[in-house]
Amino acid sequence: MARLDVIERFHGISFPGHLHTQDSLQSALNFPFQDTDIVIVSYPKSGTTWMQQILTLISSRGDPHLSQTVPNWTRAPWLEHYYFAMLLEASPLTPRVITTHMPHHLLGPALQRSKAKVIYVSRNPKDVVVSFYHFHKMANFFPEAGSFQEFLNSFLEGTMQYGSWFDHIKGWTSQTGIMNNLLHVTYEQMTMDLPGTIKKLSSYLQSPLLDHEVDNCVKQCSFSSMKDNNMSNYTLITEDILDHSKGSFLRKGKVGDWKNMFTEELNQYFDGVFKSKMEDCNLEFVWEEKHKVETQADE
Repeated sequence: MARLDVIERFHGISFPGHLHTQDSLQSALNFPFQDTDIVIVSYPKSGTTWMQQILTLISSRGDPHLSQTVPNWTRAPWLEHYYFAMLLEASPLTPRVITTHMPHHLLGPALQRSKAKVIYVSRNPKDVVVSFYHFHKMANFFPEAGSFQEFLNSFLEGTMQYGSWFDHIKGWTSQTGIMNNLLHVTYEQMTMDLPGTIKKLSSYLQSPLLDHEVDNCVKQCSFSSMKDNNMSNYTLITEDILDHSKGSFLRKGKVGDWKNMFTEELNQYFDGVFKSKMEDCNLEFVWEEKHKVETQADE
């Protein structure tokens, strides 16, 4: 089922037809989550693959075997993809790890019927839009990316596939304190303190690790390790679907790479829209790599 040019519209949001059908999207909303499930929720290009790798290593207590032999989409399959049921059955992880990009207003009701542990992964939106732009250029199941300014306009207007980043992050993070089974982790936290983030996650999942197990997780979850790992770098996907000559799925993994794409004018435009759309949200974002140095210096 290639369907590279098909777009599915579902509850007002566009999804690539290569991965989704109306039936698969509807099935996601009716999925019977188990209390033991672990659910990764994110907007695309926010650190999803990284979190899948981390949870695989926590599950195996730092043993790299599964992360080096089973593709990440089988270890932690996407709930809304049409082949989800088949991959979930084949997944070697216990408890089950499920991934989704669905917004809270659609998926929340299904999750409320269980005690599944939810991990919401976010990233500063300037880096998200740059990463998503580069991914559009290599993924043949997305529409043409156009110029970066055109792409940025679609991102800020919420008209691109997977919907509005603003609605997604506000919808899920507004549940912090309401859903006692939701943990919010940021890409920047993972970048600045990977060992600490792994410890936090393992504690949340009630599977605390020994120090040497944390060290093994860190080693296998480093950007360079994942970039060289065919089970997590998407090089297994054929050229007709992902044109690897146009870029790497795991590109840079840096905080603040948006500065290489944003002009001063685009940055001012973004900041104006961001301030308006996020005025009712008190989340704080890390926009530059320099915060990593400051954080380390403070420890």
